[in-house]
Amino acid sequence: MSSPNGYDELLVEFGQALRDAGLPIGSDDVLTFVESVSRLSVTDLLDVYWAGRAALVRRRDHIITYNIIFQSFFMDVHPTASDNRKLTMRASSNAGATLEIPNTESGLPGEMSPDEVKLGYLASTSEVYRNKAFAECSDEELRHLRRLMARMRVTPPKRRTHRAAQARKSARLDMRKMARDTMRSFGEPHELAFTQRKEKLRSLVLILDVSGSMADYSRNLLQFAYSARRANTKVDVFCFGTRLSRITRALSRRNPDEAMRMAGESVLDWDGGTRIGDSLRQFSREARRSRLGRGAIVVICSDGLDRGEPQALAESMESLSRIAHRVIWVNPHRGDAAEYSPTSIGMIIADPYIDEVHSGHNLASLERLANRLAKVG
Repeated sequence: MSSPNGYDELLVEFGQALRDAGLPIGSDDVLTFVESVSRLSVTDLLDVYWAGRAALVRRRDHIITYNIIFQSFFMDVHPTASDNRKLTMRASSNAGATLEIPNTESGLPGEMSPDEVKLGYLASTSEVYRNKAFAECSDEELRHLRRLMARMRVTPPKRRTHRAAQARKSARLDMRKMARDTMRSFGEPHELAFTQRKEKLRSLVLILDVSGSMADYSRNLLQFAYSARRANTKVDVFCFGTRLSRITRALSRRNPDEAMRMAGESVLDWDGGTRIGDSLRQFSREARRSRLGRGAIVVICSDGLDRGEPQALAESMESLSRIAHRVIWVNPHRGDAAEYSPTSIGMIIADPYIDEVHSGHNLASLERLANRLAKVG
């Protein structure tokens, strides 16, 4: 979406001016700023100011610099050809006097209270989307969220191996190496040598419920899985409804739209019924056969609404808990509640075998999940 009257280039130039002034502004911040202004029915200078404040200012002590650059860039202009867009913007706005910047330590624009400043600072479009539930978002908002999610990096945690490697300094002395060095120097001690165990990434397995009851969340959880797979090859992804389907290869595609299309074609029971126990039992069989998931962090994304046999779910969860290092369950119905207690039959049965329960109902909860996965011990 483009801003009216060709303002896009002007807004990008303003972002560059802020960069030149020392503000840490990324390209995604400028894109958010341009998109916010493009949504304005009338390009009012005051609205442009607040859109920039929300998207481009990250710290309170940067407000003074932002105000000075904004006033210099948009208000103290000369009637040249290159400034026609600025003059048009000023002509359509009656906020010129309101945006005069006083000589105060706070650097707040005139006639604006600190509460108004705080509200404007928090009015970032991305922040609103980030905390809005997927089920409540429009198609356009979901597309914006998926663009944000595409930049997410999901990194599995590291684990220590049994192999050792030399280290510059460690709590453990390498006695063997020191003995060999001493023998080579005819009994004269040479120097201290240290050793430590090598580290490598722990495997991460995502098992996504794509049944009808998860229709509001499955597409976004799949985008989360795509971001995880693109960030690291130690990630395997499965989908299930009434049966299990492995989609790791489909999500390895560079183009996200093509990856999503191929993943959708690989899953034949999308938006169908749910048999969690049978699907997890199939995964456990494959894990025993190929060591897939052994010692891994297994993340199950489901609402727990199971139409299969309760005994099958209990047995498959018990088997999975023995194979995996940690079992994490992501239930979008949990929401932002601090305390959680299972309500569906599937969640009640699976609960004794689950190490952690997280929510995946919005982008903010998925970001918290990504941060948690990187730190799982």
